[in-house]
Amino acid sequence: MTTDDDRHFLFERYKDPKEGSRRLRAYYRLRPLIPRPVQLAIRRAYAHRQARRSFPRWPIEDVLLERMYAELRERAAAHDSRGAPLVNFWPGEHTFAFVLTHDVEGPAGVENIDRVREVEAARGLVSSWNFCAEQYPIPDGVFERLRDAGCEIGLHGIDHRGHLFSSRASFEAALPKIHRYMREWDAVGFRSPALHRNADWMPELDCLYDSSFPDTDPYEPQPGGCCSIFPFFNGALVELPVTLAQDHTLFEILRHDDIGVWRTKVEWIARHHGLVNVIVHPDYMLTDERLALYAELLDLLVAHPGGWHALPREVAEWWRTREGLRVEGDTVVGPGAERAGVVRARPEGEAMVIGPQPA
Repeated sequence: MTTDDDRHFLFERYKDPKEGSRRLRAYYRLRPLIPRPVQLAIRRAYAHRQARRSFPRWPIEDVLLERMYAELRERAAAHDSRGAPLVNFWPGEHTFAFVLTHDVEGPAGVENIDRVREVEAARGLVSSWNFCAEQYPIPDGVFERLRDAGCEIGLHGIDHRGHLFSSRASFEAALPKIHRYMREWDAVGFRSPALHRNADWMPELDCLYDSSFPDTDPYEPQPGGCCSIFPFFNGALVELPVTLAQDHTLFEILRHDDIGVWRTKVEWIARHHGLVNVIVHPDYMLTDERLALYAELLDLLVAHPGGWHALPREVAEWWRTREGLRVEGDTVVGPGAERAGVVRARPEGEAMVIGPQPA
């Protein structure tokens, strides 16, 4: 059950909305006038100031996780030594989930799709590809090839100018096009350009899921985050938080040359049974060195025990199914119960352990 206190974090009520709006308007008003190398230099310089934000902490913020564990500790106290039963977070006996998503920002990204897909296909993985509807040409056959490979198509806004959430009028003007493109593309998922978002308006996207909230990210024009490594509901909309640092942030802004930040966060999310959701832009995976770093992340995910690899729409569909399930005795009941398992939450010292119920 999501409480009002949870929504304070999930919907970023802790932020000053006027401050965010001013920054967004200023940034996107000036950005077209600034050469790309200068944009990067400004963002790199500003990143030092952004990194000083104390909340949400980056790259890991556990405020909602600790709230969940406190609730489970209370529930466990009312049960026997096996702990409190609950429906497993993921189908069957999977202990965490991971999805691969790509936001295509321009023609270079379109041209590089096949190279990125080769890295995934070599490991038997599929992914979601989010396209801007009117920012750049999308050649005939691109969607079909991706779907034939088992991938998913999503909408990455109408364009990448950053105006969608700048005002209520802009949002309402764009909605008819958003709905039309999602119907024409047979898309069920949305990701806003630059992860712009407004929790109060998102349900009007009228789709299965949105994936425009980071769990924590101080480095974007709209910093903050929902503080969650689990999907959550915003009305009927399933929100799939972006839980790893974006490749652009990691390699272009912070100029890391390894996946240490990704590795640490994957291990933490997997340990706490969450969703690993990464954005990789084909526009920035242009060198063999960058593709090798992405391959290293994929190898880490594939090798980690217990992972459920799925498309975003499959995760959203599962989360809706899970919402209607409950545990009676040692059994899951409700529509779709055959896909679910029972786990037990029990304290071990100061920690809470969630795992298969004892035989």
